[in-house]
Amino acid sequence: MSSCEDYRKIYRSDEDRVIAGVCGGIGEYFRIDPVIIRLLWIVSLFAGGTGFFAYLIAWLIIPPKPYVN
Repeated sequence: MSSCEDYRKIYRSDEDRVIAGVCGGIGEYFRIDPVIIRLLWIVSLFAGGTGFFAYLIAWLIIPPKPYVN
């Protein structure tokens, strides 16, 4: 059986965001610096323009982080 700590969900970051928090959320999920994710997005943007559409799709699919009281 797995504990709750083993189960992670990906959310858009509300603390580390530049545009919509997508790169910050992906960085939190994989536990890496979001700057690396942002650089990968920029490289994919200039390498055929797929980064723009991938960012928009991620913005629509990845939910925002829920607020915890």
